[in-house]
Amino acid sequence: MHREPDTVPTMLFDWGSIKWHITPGTVPGASSSFGEVVINPNKGHDRHQHPFSDEVLYIIEGEGRQTVGDGPEFAVKAGDAVWIPMGTLHSTFNSGWRPLRIIATYTPGGAEDALRDLPDFVELVPGEHPTWAVADVKPG
Repeated sequence: MHREPDTVPTMLFDWGSIKWHITPGTVPGASSSFGEVVINPNKGHDRHQHPFSDEVLYIIEGEGRQTVGDGPEFAVKAGDAVWIPMGTLHSTFNSGWRPLRIIATYTPGGAEDALRDLPDFVELVPGEHPTWAVADVKPG
């Protein structure tokens, strides 16, 4: 099955967006989930876990800070991969000036459904694109 970005919805959060291209709920027979995550500069998501899925992150572009479990925070950049075992607390923060783009997979798929319960969740219909406002930040 072939899926183009404009044919799938976009999940929006105060920190960025996710396009889930393949999920068990949208592709008949799929057993894993595959999506592109964009974390905006100086943003990140809270520590959370996926109790029933392993997660793999592959950094496409940008740089950030990652936590996995009780280990120390570490830097991530384009080309890095991160494995997060099921049930392990983790977080990602964009420490750079450009968007942090990540490919995320869940095995087994389905963990993305819980994201709909987050208080800042908004979903855009396929073909609609997010608009980001400039932050009200004063230098110095």
